[in-house]
Amino acid sequence: MKRFRRKAAAERVSAAAERVPFRLAGECVGIEGGFYDELRAKVPIIDACFGKIIRLTNDFRLTADRPQAQRLLDEFSESVTVGISGSSVNTFADLYLDSLLTYGRAFGGLSIDSSRRQIKGILVADPTQTTVTKGRDLLAPEFRSAATGEKLRTPPPEISFYTTLNPSVKHPEGVSMLRGVPALADILMKIYQCVGENFDRVGNVRYAVTYKPETDADRAFAKERAAEIAKAWSDGMNSAAVGRVKDFVAVGDVEIKVIGADNKMIDTEVPVRQLLEQIIAKLGIPPFILGLNWQSTERMSSQQADILTSELEYYRRLLTPVLRKIGRAALRLQGFDDECRVEWCNINLQDEEALARARLMNAQAAVIETEQRKEDKNGK
Repeated sequence: MKRFRRKAAAERVSAAAERVPFRLAGECVGIEGGFYDELRAKVPIIDACFGKIIRLTNDFRLTADRPQAQRLLDEFSESVTVGISGSSVNTFADLYLDSLLTYGRAFGGLSIDSSRRQIKGILVADPTQTTVTKGRDLLAPEFRSAATGEKLRTPPPEISFYTTLNPSVKHPEGVSMLRGVPALADILMKIYQCVGENFDRVGNVRYAVTYKPETDADRAFAKERAAEIAKAWSDGMNSAAVGRVKDFVAVGDVEIKVIGADNKMIDTEVPVRQLLEQIIAKLGIPPFILGLNWQSTERMSSQQADILTSELEYYRRLLTPVLRKIGRAALRLQGFDDECRVEWCNINLQDEEALARARLMNAQAAVIETEQRKEDKNGK
């Protein structure tokens, strides 16, 4: 009897563990989320934009007040396990931001080793497995399985985190960065597919050989002569394929034309560029970062870089509370009451140069003002 009770208890624990959303997910059951994954796989420029955003955003360090706490944070940030294949807090930030941008929401949680009083690892969940709705408490979300609609048991808020991107009254669960892009990407894929089919038809040169008999004797043996011409032409084409050149010699009126030579390929440069402009504008990446040689002035490039910087600062504001919670938990488990802070590095070297130039100009202005005050004082 005890054995059956232990077995039933183990099954209940296993079922409860499966209901927790902070686990490795299998196949995508969320139609929208799976579609966004497919979209990133089919349109390389979208995936490139996501990679640039993530790499430019996630450059930070967790800091504390006391040196002992700082050493603990540094070691934890470099060695903490993330999922089954990653390590370091930076890796977690990359995965978390990638999920946030793609699906409009990101879930995560901490795995605690109670015996050693430390964080065993950080988990990032698959948002396509979970739907978010309003619960009884209007200020707290309710998580349900996307496949069954069953309410999920979530970890305590002290060891879990949930972030949304661009939430609204109608979409409190967040909105993907790719909203509105699928319609444009569908048209773009149709254009690329048509270009490929046209190259199969027109780019692969094919010939039409026409024999026109002139006399009655030629007409009587037209079938035999056409067969001989076809054989000689086929032999010449096969010889060219292996690097041997053979001339085609025929008697009579024989006409050779390239099939489709009078047709022209449709110019797709303008519609493709218009679609790419819409997609890149939605993702907020300047074209020159992606290597697109579109005409742009120096001032326009500078303004685009400033806009990108503001976008990245917004993503950093979303990540800061999550990273502080992780660092604070690591310190508290080890008995430190220090406050954890997130120090973000400047986004690029242009920012460093601009800050240095600003400090130089401020210093020069202060020297000029000091000398001016001395001159005014001496003059009086």
